[in-house]
Amino acid sequence: MPRRLLSLRPAARLALLTCSLLACIGSASAATSASLEAQRDTFKKAYAAARQGNASWHAMATDLKSYPLYAWLPAAAMEHDIDTLQTARVERYLERYDGLLPAHDLRRHFLLALVRRKDWSDFRKLYRPDLSTNLTCYNLQARLAQGETLQWKDMDSLWTHAWLPNSCTPVQKWAHAHGLLTSQRLWQRIDAAVDAGRGGTVAWLARWLHGSDQTRAQHLAQALRHPTAAAKAASGWTDNARNREAATLAMVQVARGNSARADQLWPGLQKHFKFSAGQTHRIRAAMALYVATDFSSDALHRLASLPAAAQTDATRAWRVRVALARQDWPAAMKALDALSPAQKKKGEWRYWRARALDQLGHHKQARDLYRTQAHSATYYGFLAADRAGLPYAICPHQLDGDAAKEKTLLQKPGMQRAFELFAVGMLHDARRVWNRALDGESPDDRQLAALVAWKRGWYDRAIRTFSYGQLKHLYKQRFPLARQDGVAAQANDAGIDPAWAYAIIRAESAWMPDARSGADARGLMQLLPSTARLVSRRQDIAFDGNLYDPRTNIQLGTHYLAHMAARYGGAPYLATAAYNAGPGRVDDWLSERGQLPPDLFVATIPFHETRGYVMRVLAYSVIYDWLLHGNAVALAQRMPRYGKAYTPPNAATPRKQVVCPAL
Repeated sequence: MPRRLLSLRPAARLALLTCSLLACIGSASAATSASLEAQRDTFKKAYAAARQGNASWHAMATDLKSYPLYAWLPAAAMEHDIDTLQTARVERYLERYDGLLPAHDLRRHFLLALVRRKDWSDFRKLYRPDLSTNLTCYNLQARLAQGETLQWKDMDSLWTHAWLPNSCTPVQKWAHAHGLLTSQRLWQRIDAAVDAGRGGTVAWLARWLHGSDQTRAQHLAQALRHPTAAAKAASGWTDNARNREAATLAMVQVARGNSARADQLWPGLQKHFKFSAGQTHRIRAAMALYVATDFSSDALHRLASLPAAAQTDATRAWRVRVALARQDWPAAMKALDALSPAQKKKGEWRYWRARALDQLGHHKQARDLYRTQAHSATYYGFLAADRAGLPYAICPHQLDGDAAKEKTLLQKPGMQRAFELFAVGMLHDARRVWNRALDGESPDDRQLAALVAWKRGWYDRAIRTFSYGQLKHLYKQRFPLARQDGVAAQANDAGIDPAWAYAIIRAESAWMPDARSGADARGLMQLLPSTARLVSRRQDIAFDGNLYDPRTNIQLGTHYLAHMAARYGGAPYLATAAYNAGPGRVDDWLSERGQLPPDLFVATIPFHETRGYVMRVLAYSVIYDWLLHGNAVALAQRMPRYGKAYTPPNAATPRKQVVCPAL
């Protein structure tokens, strides 16, 4: 022991030694962290080089052999050279890394390269079942190319699919030429395709039927692909079961797109065909429903006149909505009474029953219903609390972490890889590895993993995991604030409420920075590139085209929200609807029903998706406002009547108390 320690009293020596040990531990931890960051930085550079086919990745990766993501590097290099790659090299990689995600992807991509080369021998050597339907059909092609004969059992599993990729076409043609596609089997798949709305599949298969069977299948295809033409032509079809079904399909689709045209065509078809009661009910329900979504003058009468067997949850709900649009409260009460027992239990309809009772003078009954509904931290729960003058009920739960269990979890190779992929920004692969790693794990382990992910800023994993039951009360995890992305600062700069901006992000992408929709909306706030470019020019914001950068996306998205808000006097609920459905649609709805109180206007938005979206964003705004300030601006305050100016709340704005009553 050093002399300077020996010269001290025992207690002092122990304290100094303890401090020295802690300092060493801290230094070791810092060194480990620095080393890991260095590995991540090196990996990203090596991975970029490998993807570009640059052999320098080998030298960069010298010290990465033990890094959890090393397997991604040789796979990326081979993916670059996939069309010239030798099978032996792939086999060596697959033998070493079998079971890992890059090996799975490399196998699939190399098999497709072998298809392009027509190298069926190596294809069959590397093929595995259940990789994809596409590769399953290529494997059948490989067998045929090598002189094998297929049996029906080889195709039976494919026949349950309503749609098959192009790789299956040669196999189906072979099966037809060799008598495997019997009329019964063709109709089996046609029926599945009809149920899935796959008119193209029906038309393709119809070619292999004969005589009247072919004609009937063609009518089904036409009903799905060109319903108006089919409905017009149907009066010339023979009255049989298949043609009646085709006419039914056509009429339902015509009603959806043009309720007036459906009304014109229905009388003639009703005379021509002996529709079953079920078919008649489907057609009448569709005609009444889509007349209702157009808010036609006779919509309420038609919905109320539907036979009980023709009514659906949708027709019953729209009977209420049409009555609300007219502010016909007695009719609304009758429509509410006509809902199914399951519908009556839902918060939406409980709120509207309370509203109807209130309007009809039954104030005590209304208040009792409001009080019950106000216990729910939802859009209708918050509205009910506003109506009854009650505080909001938000009861946060806490999921206690367990350091030992977290350590054990993070030692699992699959979880190590998932978190490393997240750390280096490979988010798509990170989610795939996450799902693989937790497949078959207990709910407790899944929840623990999600909690660790939330702590590390991987918010979408927590949002996805804590989405049911009592886990919904984990508000901090389900509604992350993510201050590192500068949401509040960007929102304030754009002149909008930060809680609203947070809510839009939560509803749009659930905090997935790499989210991309089928319409090509991208990033946290799901902006279209064209919209982003327009905003960048209008606001003079630098934009390099990358909408997956959170700060750029939020900056552009908040300014676009501000633009939508300005169009509607600042009203968040109208701007939210425009953000989802487009301002043109919202302008149309306002011209027809803009005089309605805001809660009635939202309830009568014709698009189910937009209506639900507006409700979610408004509810999320309350929750985020509470997380930011401890209390929350009243939801009713966020919903001014159309034409009335709205000023975004600030720190001085009065906020409602948030309490946690006994559940």
